[in-house]
Amino acid sequence: MAGERPGQKLFRGLGSARMVWCRQINMTIGYLGRGPDTERSGAGMTTAIAVTSHSHMLPPPDRHTPRAHVFEPPDEQPFDVALAQTQRLLEQHGHMIVVHPTTLPKAFLHRLHAIRSVLETDRIALMPTALPPLGTGVLVRQLRQLSLCEFSPGVLGASVRLLAHYIYAGALLNSVAKLDHLPVSYTEHARSWNPKAQFAVLATPTPQLVRTDSGARGVARAALTGPQFPTHLTYADGQLNSDWVTSLLAPQWRVGQVHEAYLPAESARWWGTGKLVEFAAAIPDVSVLYRLVSSVRRDECHWCGLELIGDRCAFCAAPAPFGSGSRRAAAVRAAPARSRPGSALTSRIAPGPGDPGAGSGGSAPGSGRDGAGDRADTPARGGAGLGAFLMQKHAAAAQKQAAAARSEPQSSHAVVADPRGL
Repeated sequence: MAGERPGQKLFRGLGSARMVWCRQINMTIGYLGRGPDTERSGAGMTTAIAVTSHSHMLPPPDRHTPRAHVFEPPDEQPFDVALAQTQRLLEQHGHMIVVHPTTLPKAFLHRLHAIRSVLETDRIALMPTALPPLGTGVLVRQLRQLSLCEFSPGVLGASVRLLAHYIYAGALLNSVAKLDHLPVSYTEHARSWNPKAQFAVLATPTPQLVRTDSGARGVARAALTGPQFPTHLTYADGQLNSDWVTSLLAPQWRVGQVHEAYLPAESARWWGTGKLVEFAAAIPDVSVLYRLVSSVRRDECHWCGLELIGDRCAFCAAPAPFGSGSRRAAAVRAAPARSRPGSALTSRIAPGPGDPGAGSGGSAPGSGRDGAGDRADTPARGGAGLGAFLMQKHAAAAQKQAAAARSEPQSSHAVVADPRGL
């Protein structure tokens, strides 16, 4: 530059070198520890957790637990905004797990499927859960804790169904007349009209309903079946007193700590009444959760290649290949059933040397004057081929039944673990 001093020129050169050096440092930090398959598998990234309601995002137990992305309802958020947010999260995290209740409105569920279809990606897992609203929030909090571990996206997504087995979710209700998600007898429906009646309902893992009021004879009612492993209890009170949950239920279940949360907006509709106290007991320690998920056998999805636990992939919904682990082994097992070497068609086209009809089949049609030889060995060839075909069919059916019997105990054992020994 004309008219500048030598010192200014040197300072400008050092500034340009500093900019280049900082840019190289940022690129090195950005790609440090990333392998060649990072763009495809999302290695080195934390899987994003998303929910469909603000009520499903409970306060974190510590400052390290990440937040979850919240999808807004279709009438509150434009489609292009939701699409842009999802694309940005996939670029940052690689994979996304969306936990939504089974009672989600159809318009909202169609919105989630439309986002995944427009992006043309298989890195979004839609995981429905039948837990009550507060139980769903506890489940999502556990997933947020496990997202910091080194679990692959397939294992983390498939752990949704595993962790739901160890969440004891229920509520204290003044009426079960409008409770549609759990089986309720006609007697309990009739007792709901009593203004002094109270019911303790356990939704998961095993539905249970007991009366908490003393009744006309002053006899105490039975207690709910609680967990047999250390848990923390989270409760949210509505228009009902929460003393029974904090003073009676918590000591009976021997919970470590009791935490209070806000009542989810969907609780009154899910339980059929606004006079309730919802509660959920779950494993609080992330190290126990880590060992629980790690103790389950892992398989490789034969369709998308991700790791999975249980009987189905969370991202592509393909069944787990128990015992084989690849599509090639399944094709090899299915090849003999398609060829059927002992079928009637094979025996007629290429008869063996020991076939009674081999000599007559190779002779000319006019070898005999009256053609008695041809008419005599035709039924023999057809009878032998039909018998071989029937034997092949019976053998294939027996093998199929034996394979189904062997696979049943594996699928039921693959998603269950006992946290008491961890």
